Amino acid sequence: MCGVIGVVSHSPVNQLIYDALLLLQHRGQDAAGIATDNGNAFSMHKANGLVRDVFRTRNMRSLPGNSGVGQVRYPTAGSSSEDEAQPFYVNAPFGIIMAHNGNLTNWEQLKIEMFKNDRRHINTTSDSEVLLNVLAHEIQQATTGYSLDPAALFKAVSVLHKRVRGSYAVTAQIAGYGLLAFRDPYGIRPLCIGFNETDAGTEYLIASESVALEGLGFRFLRDVLPGEAIFIDIDGKLYNQQCAENPSLNPCAFEYVYFARPDSIIDGASVYATRLKMGEYLAEKVKREVSLGDIDVVMPIPDSSRPAAMELAHKLNIEYREGFIKNRYIGRTFIMPGQGTRRKSVRQKLNAIGSEFKGKNVLLVDDSIVRGTTSREIVQMARDAGAKKVVFASAAPPVKYPNVYGIDMPTRAELIAYGRTDEEVCREITADALIYQDIEALKRSISDVNPALKSLEASCFDGIYVTGDISRDYLDRIEFARHNMKAEEAIRSQLNLNLAHAD
Repeated sequence: MCGVIGVVSHSPVNQLIYDALLLLQHRGQDAAGIATDNGNAFSMHKANGLVRDVFRTRNMRSLPGNSGVGQVRYPTAGSSSEDEAQPFYVNAPFGIIMAHNGNLTNWEQLKIEMFKNDRRHINTTSDSEVLLNVLAHEIQQATTGYSLDPAALFKAVSVLHKRVRGSYAVTAQIAGYGLLAFRDPYGIRPLCIGFNETDAGTEYLIASESVALEGLGFRFLRDVLPGEAIFIDIDGKLYNQQCAENPSLNPCAFEYVYFARPDSIIDGASVYATRLKMGEYLAEKVKREVSLGDIDVVMPIPDSSRPAAMELAHKLNIEYREGFIKNRYIGRTFIMPGQGTRRKSVRQKLNAIGSEFKGKNVLLVDDSIVRGTTSREIVQMARDAGAKKVVFASAAPPVKYPNVYGIDMPTRAELIAYGRTDEEVCREITADALIYQDIEALKRSISDVNPALKSLEASCFDGIYVTGDISRDYLDRIEFARHNMKAEEAIRSQLNLNLAHAD
């Protein structure tokens, strides 16, 4: 999962993009990058780390220009190498820098095509670099001479939609021409556009979430439609066109469950309102499965589960308490690379208030249970703090299937609910009882807020992949590749350890 930004302004945008990336930091903590266009050349700085650590004053001063793109990233396809931090750059045609949120499911095939047919070399294992080169090739095919017009760009995106499979929300700066943004035909990953009126003219900002617009004083205009391309030239004139033949809106349900900030609105649905609805529907199931007289307090696992927990407690008329305090200087454990890092960080991230647990039967509410590592640690923390009984509730259904559209849960073996019953998962996380949200209730939680959202990408819960190109063989291949990559990382770590001891 990543966060992307694109800006066309009438004044320098380096600080604006930096501030926008801070507002999207929750979407990725692995790397950050900014690239700007000053009319004659691109300037770019990117590195592994948080936004505040990647950019220093000297870096910001070296990013002149009134338009540009930025990204915060955590790795899905490829490695977490600094070479794969975004934006990516290609010099022809015209010069393009691109930031991508999502994951291509046919990137390996495209990489071969790029070499054999298009004579393009891909220098990393990143699907985003493949996507950039597909875009560059199609723009080159669609243009003649030295000029570039919106019609050629839209033609290029139309062909790209036919070649590329998977999820993608893209911002791309074309040297000397302007900003291009587009979204995959299924609208899996979010993208929206806002504007700001100035004395010099209208400025536009395109971002993964509306919170980035509002936090910077931009007015929300609308979401980018599935399959749509938007081009804003350097003078601030906006062009748009539907570039897909059969677009359909299927936003990722996990955005509402966990990834997006609660103060964002994605495809017309308030994330906060959907999480309240999740708590409302979860309360109905808790009422059916647990004796309410056995629960003394409801507690959230901060922060993303708080709205659901509050609404659940309200509906059940049970006292709501904050039993865990979060250290806000520790990153989000779900998107931290490496299981060992996740396990270690849980107790650094959360601390239990003993007086809230001692002698009580507690109902803990979390947004979801993915690998189960965090849930197990939290249940144990509650017991260590003196809880008599620990009931665990998930505002999302069991995560049973790999996500191939940009969320780092690609192997079945890593998912605690895969191949296990709810009772078996309950034993694995050592809770006294476990209640999962039903899949239909989750979908209603979102469609109740925006009835226009009739279809959702919920493959990690229901195993239905909306792009229609995911087979068991495909899942087996990506799991095999991931296991090999982990084995190589383990060998490198051991070699480094041996060298350190030798020194």
